[in-house]
Amino acid sequence: MTARPPGGEDFCRTDVPARPLGRLDADRCSVRALARADSGIATAAPLDRWLLIEQPGPWGRQALPQSRFDARVAPLLADRAAREGVRVLLVRRPGDRLADSGRRWAYADSRPGREGLWWSVRESDADLLTAPWDGSVGTPAAGRTYLVCTHGGHDACCALRGRPLARALPTTGADEVWECSHLGGDRFAANLLVLPHGFYYGQVPGDGALVVAAHDRARVALPWLRGRAGLAAPAQAAQHYAREELGLLGVDDLLPLTVTALDSPGDGAERWEVALAGPEGDVVVVVESRPSPETVHLTCQAARPGRVRTWHHLSLTTRPRAGA
Repeated sequence: MTARPPGGEDFCRTDVPARPLGRLDADRCSVRALARADSGIATAAPLDRWLLIEQPGPWGRQALPQSRFDARVAPLLADRAAREGVRVLLVRRPGDRLADSGRRWAYADSRPGREGLWWSVRESDADLLTAPWDGSVGTPAAGRTYLVCTHGGHDACCALRGRPLARALPTTGADEVWECSHLGGDRFAANLLVLPHGFYYGQVPGDGALVVAAHDRARVALPWLRGRAGLAAPAQAAQHYAREELGLLGVDDLLPLTVTALDSPGDGAERWEVALAGPEGDVVVVVESRPSPETVHLTCQAARPGRVRTWHHLSLTTRPRAGA
């Protein structure tokens, strides 16, 4: 059972259903994933820096080149992002798919100790080819930024589940909500990314109020947490299970220290030992990843089925920190 933080806050509840299915039929990937009870643990993206580009209007399956963004600039920008390890996401205001213009852009960094997001305005799309992506320009975001994947050109589930969530997400004050292009993990729609810390959520229930309430307290909403961007998958899994066992839900709790591969037990399973920074010493978690026994369609548009890997917690111990 997921541990509750002091005060019994509702953002650890597990009895809140995902968004109503609405027009989603039984063959949609997100419907099948819910029926199978697929786990989203340790499925956050490996990159932890982003370029957010405000781009209203339609997005094709390949969002950047299949949008109103300057077609001459798009491949050059994609090349730069690949070289620098930055992920490009298109963003637009909820409900503004047909807007004529939008010129804001932001650089976001979720690396521990460097978290931040800075907004600027571009005169032309080509400005992004030479603008610094390091937080040295732009206005720091005053609150959190919530990105909801609504990229229907990539997968219908993202639009059908994501757009209602983006319109309903109950943020207040300085927080901002945007629709965004493909986040990954279509079958976990509705998918949500919380910046600047880079927490991925999937199968977000209701209007997302429980996730917002958690982050208002600088905590994570563990039942729907997929992981933190930039962390290796074994570290994401270990951190999740340690949070569950110890009730440490703070956004900066249990940062990974080391990830060590262990001998494989065979049958496609893999094991790791992960050391996390606990409040009273290192928390050492052994996790195992196993392939699913059956193949499944991971997205609505998948041409063939594939196997998913599930994560399992084998042990958790605490040891004094070296030099303490």
